[in-house]
Amino acid sequence: MSKPIIQIEDLGKRYLLGTAGALDTSFREMLYGMAGRLRGKRDTQTTTRRNELWALRHANFEVQPGEVVGVIGPNGSGKSTLLKILSRITSPTEGRAMIRGRLSSLLEVGTGFHPELTGKENIYLNGSILGMRKREIDAKFDQIVAFSGVEAFLDTPVKRYSSGMYVRLAFAVAAHLDPEILLIDEVLAVGDAAFQQKCLGKMRSVARSGRTVLFVSHNMGTVDSLCNRAILLNQGEIVTCGQTASVIADYMKLFGDGVNNPYRRPTGQPDTSPVTLTEAATVDLQGHLTVNIAANQPFAVRFACRVNELPPGIRLDVHLRDFLGRSVFAHKTELHHHIDAIGSHGLAGEFTVPADFLTKGKYHLQFLVHRLRTKTYEDLVGICGFTVTAGNTAIGRYGGEDFGCVQPPGPLRLEPAKPGELFRQTA
Repeated sequence: MSKPIIQIEDLGKRYLLGTAGALDTSFREMLYGMAGRLRGKRDTQTTTRRNELWALRHANFEVQPGEVVGVIGPNGSGKSTLLKILSRITSPTEGRAMIRGRLSSLLEVGTGFHPELTGKENIYLNGSILGMRKREIDAKFDQIVAFSGVEAFLDTPVKRYSSGMYVRLAFAVAAHLDPEILLIDEVLAVGDAAFQQKCLGKMRSVARSGRTVLFVSHNMGTVDSLCNRAILLNQGEIVTCGQTASVIADYMKLFGDGVNNPYRRPTGQPDTSPVTLTEAATVDLQGHLTVNIAANQPFAVRFACRVNELPPGIRLDVHLRDFLGRSVFAHKTELHHHIDAIGSHGLAGEFTVPADFLTKGKYHLQFLVHRLRTKTYEDLVGICGFTVTAGNTAIGRYGGEDFGCVQPPGPLRLEPAKPGELFRQTA
């Protein structure tokens, strides 16, 4: 059997909170350790002063060549940290990660691109970083440009690109320059739906060619359709690793009814967003918290935000998602049109979900604060989890079948067929 293309052994990454930017201070720790050894004792005062956060701890797994592996888990579980270590963007605090192959990654908008260089120049720069010769890049150049759809802007510095253009070109470069390992984070969510499907098709093509894909996503439906194996992370540690369907089932058991419901922003969490979600909950129409909701009962989503500043273009998107992460619907609001709604304690919002709208199942909310096509400030996925129960409805009586996420607004009308009257041909 061939050696694993990715081999992770007791991998860990520690950050020290309270320092500038919460940077890892392993060199400082080394000096502390040396001083302690010289004194022949441990510096307990220093140890107790530090506030440590293990973003990743005791991670062990292997990926074989040609596998497509999904990495799932809630926000802050260590998914992006894992990919940054594999991409050599950050170094581990403990353990090791062995990579046996040429690796390309797309972790966040702009990673690997020089903003002052043009799109064309960045294609050649990225290829050179991957160790490719100019003639190899030349052979792929037209495919990259055609896939990205940014041909008209190739001679424009990428700092002038929208986030969608940036992602299209970055993905095209990462996927076409023959990496043996492709790492993809949730950044594909920036693109439109058509481009996301195009990317998924390309990743399947990459996998069929024998290359390896590691894919981080909150969308369980995408992970289920794309990956033959998955890894579930929570609080920096691997919970389970195995067949995708089994791992997604474990995810739902771990993050099912009432997860983060009500949601309250953790004390001391950094606040760098113009608008910050502070509280959210699902409530009945009398305002009482509810996490188990009958399908034939209406309910509301209420939330509160702290407004630190409100420059033009800041948007708040609230998605209702099913248990696979698929969007059922979304409210999208440009906030500077609602300045009059902001008070001394911030901004409150509410929307109602009518009775007989959702089918039975598990749902959650996503809150996204961003500037359209340029920057994401806050993206909270998987909060305010709740369960819709069927009760004494038609869906309840025909349990066990797949009814989708929403119920049709009216009954199905049946009548005798009338030939030639099914539809009218337009002129």
